[in-house]
Amino acid sequence: MSLKRDAANNVANVLTEALPYIQRFTGKTIVVKFGGNAMVDDNLKEQFARDIVLMKLVGINPIVVHGGGPQIGSLLEKLNIKSHFVEGMRVTNTETMDVVEMVLGGSVNKEIVSLLNNNGGKAVGITGKDGGLIQAEKMTVTQNSPDMKAQEIIDIGHVGSVKNIDTSILDTLVNSNFIPVIAPIGVGADGSSYNINADIVAGKIAEVLKAEKLMLLTNVAGLQSKTGEVLTGLNTGQVDELIADGTIYGGMLPKISCALNAVKMGVASSHIIDGRVPHAVLLEMFTDEGVGTLITDNG
Repeated sequence: MSLKRDAANNVANVLTEALPYIQRFTGKTIVVKFGGNAMVDDNLKEQFARDIVLMKLVGINPIVVHGGGPQIGSLLEKLNIKSHFVEGMRVTNTETMDVVEMVLGGSVNKEIVSLLNNNGGKAVGITGKDGGLIQAEKMTVTQNSPDMKAQEIIDIGHVGSVKNIDTSILDTLVNSNFIPVIAPIGVGADGSSYNINADIVAGKIAEVLKAEKLMLLTNVAGLQSKTGEVLTGLNTGQVDELIADGTIYGGMLPKISCALNAVKMGVASSHIIDGRVPHAVLLEMFTDEGVGTLITDNG
């Protein structure tokens, strides 16, 4: 009997700790970028879905943006289409873009929608092309070549950046009690499709909605110092210093820059969280400890 009582007390303590956070965030918008291990491990996927549905049920408005790089690579390999990368970005010709749309807008998006709906949510899957949500423009990459005096401009195909976000379709879905699930595909002025980095899309959507939080799931414990310690609470000025002194570099730099820009543009806080931790989203939202790096404004 005492074991049951202890378990019940633990549940009560968890709910009590969560209550002020629920009260604080009710009615607020939370943009979550879903990717990494959390997106390929079956148990983590199920837990993520339950976290998002619970957020919606307690009055918070989650918006999910997802990636899908490994899934795209896997299908391209099966189709014998070789992948080429420039500065970490996949060169995307028309043939590759067709596969990107099939994977991101089709299989991956619909799997996430199904997971949310199977756990009691009301999710709707869209791409950035739906309702003109994401207007994109072509991205080019410049490289310095030792054999050339000027920078070399490289065409990487249907890879885009965000030109504008029209949130009317998101407003309609959220106000109708749906959970939007967004594939990061934008549409150019000529109607062409563009593959856009999911972190960037999540950050831009959080900015234009003036979201309470931007949460980026990763495969690391959070932003780490040069000695390997996870840096938990940072303001924008401290993050700028960490970029300047080289603590933040390489693959983490674009993600941190995205989180930093969102806060500078009006998002209350950005979070780099460890998607390998079960129920990472709820732990970061509703507990005092959290599971990653929190970035807030200087004020």
